Amino acid sequence: MRLQKFGIPILLALALAAPFVVYPVFLMKALCFALFASAFNLLLGYVGLLSFGHAAYFGFAAYVCGHAAKVWGLTPELAIILGTITATGLGLVFGWLAIRRSGIYFAMITLALSQMVYFFCVQAPFTHGEDGIQAVPRGHLFGLINLTDNLTMYYFVLAVFILGLLIIRRTVTSPFGQVLKAIRENEPRATSLGYQAHRYKLLAFVLSAALSGLAGSLEALVFQLASLTDVHWHASGEVVLMTLLGGVGTIFGPAVGAFMVVAIQNYLAQVGSWVTIIQGAIFVVCVLTFRRGIVGEIMEFWRRRNAGPPTGSH
Repeated sequence: MRLQKFGIPILLALALAAPFVVYPVFLMKALCFALFASAFNLLLGYVGLLSFGHAAYFGFAAYVCGHAAKVWGLTPELAIILGTITATGLGLVFGWLAIRRSGIYFAMITLALSQMVYFFCVQAPFTHGEDGIQAVPRGHLFGLINLTDNLTMYYFVLAVFILGLLIIRRTVTSPFGQVLKAIRENEPRATSLGYQAHRYKLLAFVLSAALSGLAGSLEALVFQLASLTDVHWHASGEVVLMTLLGGVGTIFGPAVGAFMVVAIQNYLAQVGSWVTIIQGAIFVVCVLTFRRGIVGEIMEFWRRRNAGPPTGSH
């Protein structure tokens, strides 16, 4: 409780001051992927479903948002909403197909469906193939706030990220979230108690896809670009890495993992393909030494510290 009381205001103050110290575009990219990883963690950490196809919602929403803003001339908030709705619909269809299976079968189905979206994006005229949708206008938020300024855009992205994180936190602490955890721990027992496990899993899947789409739509406006990179299976693999590094089943873990991975890619870009090897080495070390992820281990240490010695010991 004390950690939340003081830690969250400190983090918020750091986030508000960060663009004056660190390049805002880097921070915006990290925040977009932090929201993406948090959305993915909702499915993996709280339902126990490992999806290898979340890039489909992230990347396709970026395409829809970019097309809506550039070709249709929609304002940024409407373009983001349209991208998010598209990802939600995609998540509903794909989730309905995928949740009938579990384990490796679920993972392979989500990967296959995601690859279908990737090949559609390669062929579809509005995506412009290898070139992607370039020069996406950021426009004016609500017709008033000019998002072409990086500082203004950063605070908008930060506000959306905080909103997304609050939605996730409210979801996992609600009775709905408790049912999701029960399904993760013992699905047959949850079913025997009268809960329709498939319906709960589908709702969690759709919410995860929607928030992933929100992150993808934001990224399209930040970089003013929607490309095949965002819908490729590599993006699905990266979000798994971010979540495992930060801590599965924690609120802030995926965000920490996302910032780590984006920072490695950004600041070690000059070493070329060695970035992938460095990422892999860090991942192996973290998995071997921090089984709960970075934030998970910190929380466990804090819990043990506050618990004190076991009662009855002499």
